Amino acid sequence: MIKHINETVEYLQNKGFKNPEVGIILGTGLGQLIDEIEVLIEVSYNHIPNFPTATVEFHKGKLVYGNLEGKKVMVMQGRFHLYEGYSLQDVTYPVRIMEKLGIKTLLVSNAAGAINLDFKKGELMLIEDHINLQGSSPLAFNGVEKLGERFTDMSAPYDSSINSSFKTIAKNNNIKLHEGVYASVVGPQLETRAEYRMLKIIGADAVGMSTVPEIIVANHLKLKVAAVSVLTDECDPDNLKPVDIAEIIAMATKAEPDMITLFKALIKNHIIV
Repeated sequence: MIKHINETVEYLQNKGFKNPEVGIILGTGLGQLIDEIEVLIEVSYNHIPNFPTATVEFHKGKLVYGNLEGKKVMVMQGRFHLYEGYSLQDVTYPVRIMEKLGIKTLLVSNAAGAINLDFKKGELMLIEDHINLQGSSPLAFNGVEKLGERFTDMSAPYDSSINSSFKTIAKNNNIKLHEGVYASVVGPQLETRAEYRMLKIIGADAVGMSTVPEIIVANHLKLKVAAVSVLTDECDPDNLKPVDIAEIIAMATKAEPDMITLFKALIKNHIIV
């Protein structure tokens, strides 16, 4: 993997990806942040050596480098998932690349279903902890100790200072920002009524199919990390209706401006290095 990482980093450096400060991963239906960035370079994933390729139709599949609120940012417009057939090492490979290029902070977004029925679709949830239900770890491979501490501490995976700033920004902008626990499952099927009940019992406030692998690797690499879920549906097992993926995408798009406000204000005002 080290050889592959070095090849990828060299390619992107030659393209002009120089010393990004903040990495951003944009989740399902969450691509509008790109419109706020002064884009200097963009490269399709399928042109980058050793990079996976996004196979989900509503994920763009581009790596973007540019200026946002006075800072150099590197943005994944579209992410990778276990349900696409990738390994957890593939899913998290871009985080390792962004860290090698220089980022010190990683901001992550996703679309998620609300398990906590006090949370409503169209609202945001700041992830304060997570439950890994994907069946393995992105650190479970031979040679991981050459890239960082094998037994990575996860007692506080989300940066408390960044989360505090997000809460202040939300209050100042009248944005409804819940705090909660995100459960990450494999997918791509949605959950059954019994599974939603189980997730509530074990302490999940929201559920999705991403994010946790990237958070684990970010902690492995000693990055500051924070994540925000856009709640796109309400997972009430007693009143469960068939899921409309188009409606989920539309809800993510509708709620995204609030997330953009949070990310822009944080990057502008928070000391992130």
